[in-house]
Amino acid sequence: MSKLTYRLFALTLIITFATSASAKTIIPTIPDAEAQYDAFTVMVNGEPAPVWQCRVSAIPFNRVWPGYQRALDQTELAGFVTWETDEATTKVVVRVSGDAPLESIVVRPLALGITPTVNRETREISFAVPRTQPCVLEVNGFHHALHLQPFPIYERPRDLNAPNLKYFGPGVHKVGVLEVKSGDEIFVDSGAVVYGGVRGDNVENVKVSGPGIIDAAPFERGAIGGIFRFTNSRNITVDGIVQRDTDVWSTTLHMCDDVVIRNTKLVGLWRYNADGIDVCNCERVLVEKSFLRTFDDSLVVKGIGETEKSVNDLVFRQNVVWCDWGRAMELGAETRAPEMKNIRFEDSDIIRTTHIAMDIQHGDRAKISNVLFDNIRVEFDDVIPPPIYQHTDEQRYDPNADPNFCPKLAEIIILKTPYSQDEQNGTVDSITFRNIRVLGARRPNVNLQGLDDQHKVSNVLFEEIYFNDVRVQALDEIPMTKNQFVEQTTLQ
Repeated sequence: MSKLTYRLFALTLIITFATSASAKTIIPTIPDAEAQYDAFTVMVNGEPAPVWQCRVSAIPFNRVWPGYQRALDQTELAGFVTWETDEATTKVVVRVSGDAPLESIVVRPLALGITPTVNRETREISFAVPRTQPCVLEVNGFHHALHLQPFPIYERPRDLNAPNLKYFGPGVHKVGVLEVKSGDEIFVDSGAVVYGGVRGDNVENVKVSGPGIIDAAPFERGAIGGIFRFTNSRNITVDGIVQRDTDVWSTTLHMCDDVVIRNTKLVGLWRYNADGIDVCNCERVLVEKSFLRTFDDSLVVKGIGETEKSVNDLVFRQNVVWCDWGRAMELGAETRAPEMKNIRFEDSDIIRTTHIAMDIQHGDRAKISNVLFDNIRVEFDDVIPPPIYQHTDEQRYDPNADPNFCPKLAEIIILKTPYSQDEQNGTVDSITFRNIRVLGARRPNVNLQGLDDQHKVSNVLFEEIYFNDVRVQALDEIPMTKNQFVEQTTLQ
């Protein structure tokens, strides 16, 4: 489409928003060049909604870096639907139909309490989604899931000729690496697919927003460095954007301050090292109201590189996490910083994870303190595929290798890892797990391990821990392993 077409599109939306009180949802149109996922037909508030296609991990099978591109036979196709809805809308009615017999139907997060209406004869499913709440519909198990990804209605740019604006309207845009300057604004509109990634080095006052897609699919593993990468920058906002098929870590912040990431949706992360959001040596960062389905670690705090910059005042809240291989919420394994403190994970759902739900893997020198996991809901299926490393091309994944496998609920461990670069180790102090609710037939383990007398794990508080809505009354009701270098572990 021409730039004039984009202007007319944006102007039409602005007029519609200003004059139509009945406009409750905006549903995108998929460009002709984009593949649709045909296993589902979807209606949103009575209007047809196209189902975008994405590639996801089918099995928790991994190879150690550097490796090579992951084999496609370890992946599968899935679908996702996006729309925008206004603040006056409390719920959006979604109707889904398909060809498969309806044996089991689950909408996650389970904490939403959504019980779909199911017509097995017509193979139709209907339910209401709370306004902009991301969720996942699983039909007959977690394979080939449907990811529902609503956005708030975004205000479109009024002047498409603004000097610092990069506007991407409906259609496909092949941009490669998009370098931003201080003061730049990027808007990716509904129905737009931008193939590339956004980079900012030593910039400030940058905003990227909109309900469109940024996709790294054309690039080999490690070639473009993810969807978003900001270094030595400040006052950065990412509001919205579907991040699809990143080549490595999807969003990386390194030595950045005053960053807000909100309403972003990570889908189609299937490659090795496809982390979600990695916050490295940063201060005052907020990540909220987002959805992350990642292959590797999802929400991550790190200390990396040759820097004396500490990590401080990070908040991750109201997020939904599905981690296909690694850790859902993690500090580490790289912890190269003087301090890592005042870090909060709050009011979030881990709907699937493989290794560990909440993890502090401390491999370097930092003094880690004042970390809070609060109001975290963790879901475990009756059968969970075990994570396995692939050592040869001939090796095949064995789903029955460990039929009793259950990921850890939490781990705090000080150790030398393959990623450790500091000569000295650090400490961990004042970690709180508060109002943690585990849903599932299995009771997961907690692992606490200090390194030695000088590098201990201290003051770990468990407060209001629930297994299937039954509150834990004694510390020994939590399956736990710990060594002699852990002190002052308490339950309230």
